[in-house]
Amino acid sequence: MKIQERTGAGQGRSAAPAQPSVGDRLPTPPRERKPALAALAVLLILVGALGATMLVLQAGDRIEVVKVTKDIPVGGTVNESNATSVMVAEDSAINYVKWSQLGTLKTLKAKSTIYEDTVVMGQMFGSDVGAADGKTLVGLSLKAGQYPAGIKEGDTVAAYRVTDGGSGSNSNSSASSSGNSNSLLVDKAIVTSVPVAKSDEIVGSANSAYTLAVDSDVAPALAQAAANSEVVLVLVPSSNSSN
Repeated sequence: MKIQERTGAGQGRSAAPAQPSVGDRLPTPPRERKPALAALAVLLILVGALGATMLVLQAGDRIEVVKVTKDIPVGGTVNESNATSVMVAEDSAINYVKWSQLGTLKTLKAKSTIYEDTVVMGQMFGSDVGAADGKTLVGLSLKAGQYPAGIKEGDTVAAYRVTDGGSGSNSNSSASSSGNSNSLLVDKAIVTSVPVAKSDEIVGSANSAYTLAVDSDVAPALAQAAANSEVVLVLVPSSNSSN
């Protein structure tokens, strides 16, 4: 009797529905693919890589340009002795003067003072240079003895009016004397142009053309004295010219 009751009870328990195990989960629907977003991500990566490549290539695109190695005064010119070539990154927004254009640059004059170690720009030079920084350019035609030997562009000179003796070749000694007919015309003038020496030229056979940058108020007197061949130049030491 007891055996039957237990059997019946066991049958009732086995009829109850089985609970799902902890590890079993309901199936999830498949994820929706978005090919447009994937393509956009790939495109952005390619654009970034292309931009980086262009920057590297541009940085490596260098050109040879002109750099000044000595101060060039207003009205002065560029030549092999006061300029050199340097490599810079090419930039269309900057008007660099290429080293291959040095020949053309030699024919132009500085519009203002160009200082040492300056990379030259095209707008710094012009064919006709007028007064700049309160300066006027005065041309002189001098004979040997009216100017110190070895004078060069950028030098500072003083100009004297010399009338005693009349001859320009003897004026140099007269300038150092204290004669009443001698007077200081310009105490500090910058030499902006000197004659180019020629191998077949006889020394003292012709006048030499020099150009000075002077204050505008003394330019007329200097020009008048130069026209009468009454000007003698004296080199001013650099220590005095800076004072």
